[in-house]
Amino acid sequence: MRIIVIGQAAFGAKTLEALMQKSENVVAVYTPPDGPKGRVDPLKEAARAQGIEVFQPKSYKDDATFDTYRALQPDLTLLAFVTDIIPARFFEAASQGAICYHPSILPRHRGASAINWAVIMGDRKTGLTIFRPDGGIDTGPIVLQKEIEIGPEDTTGSLYFNHLFPMGIDAMLEAVALIKEGKAPSIPQDESQATYEPPCDDRVAGINWDKPAQEIYNLVRGCDPQPGAYCLWKGDKVRLYAAKLREESSDASAGAVVGIDQEGIHVALPGAKLVVGKVRSSAGGKISGLEFAEQQGLKVGNALHSG
Repeated sequence: MRIIVIGQAAFGAKTLEALMQKSENVVAVYTPPDGPKGRVDPLKEAARAQGIEVFQPKSYKDDATFDTYRALQPDLTLLAFVTDIIPARFFEAASQGAICYHPSILPRHRGASAINWAVIMGDRKTGLTIFRPDGGIDTGPIVLQKEIEIGPEDTTGSLYFNHLFPMGIDAMLEAVALIKEGKAPSIPQDESQATYEPPCDDRVAGINWDKPAQEIYNLVRGCDPQPGAYCLWKGDKVRLYAAKLREESSDASAGAVVGIDQEGIHVALPGAKLVVGKVRSSAGGKISGLEFAEQQGLKVGNALHSG
C-alpha cells in the first residue's frame, strides 16, 4: 500500500518512524516550508534520513500541488499533526482515502486547541480520535477512539506528552492495519454532540481573579505550556505555570499575594489559594516563582491584576 504522510513537528516525525519500523511503503512526505533562518521541520529531517521524497507546498489550494500529489498514486494518506487546510480532493484521490489524528473524543472539542479546552472546561476525560477527514474542521467518520482520565493536576502538556502523543502513534498504526485488512469502521460523528472552540491564545488566556477558584486553576492548567495563562504585574504580562490549587481560604482579596516560598507564589482565590511554581514574563524564559518575586520586588500583600 502506497502511503503519503502529511504533517509536521515531532508527532509527524514519530509517525513516519513508526511506519518505517513496520516496513510500510511511504512514498512521500508533505511538510510546511522551512521556517525562519532555514529551520527544518522534524518530519522533513526524518524523511530525509529514510530517503523519502519531501514536498513543501506553500498552499494546497493550487492545481499544480494537487497534480503532483495525485501523480504519486497514493493508496492512503495519513494526516499527522496538520495545521493547513487540506482540500477534500486530496483525500478522494487516494484509493483508500485518508485518516487523521485528533487529540479529543470527537465530536467534542473540534478545533486546533482540543487538549487545552478539555482542561479549561473541566472535562474529567479526554482521548484521541482517528477519523476520515472530509474537508471540514475535524468532521468525517470515526475509525477508532481511545479515552484517558484527566487527573486533577494534569496540564495540557502532561496529557499530550505523557499520553496522547504516544497513544496517537500507536492508534495511527492500528488504523493503518485495520484499513489494510479491510476491517476499518466508518462511524458517523454525532453532530448533536459537536463542540468547536477557538484557538487557545492570549484572547482567552487572561486570568480574571474574580472567577471561581476551580475555573482559574483549570485555565492555568489548560494554558500550560502554551500560551501560558497570564495576569498583570507592573503592566507586564506574567504567565503562570506548574500551579497547584489549595483549599485554604484567606481574608485577602482575590489576586493578592499571600505567601512566597520555595513552592512558589501563593495567590489568594475565592475560597482557595493558587500556588504558582513557575513564572514567565516578557523579560525571558520560565523561572521559579521565588526567583521571579526576588527579581521583580514582588512581596506578600501585593496584588496581581487580572489579565
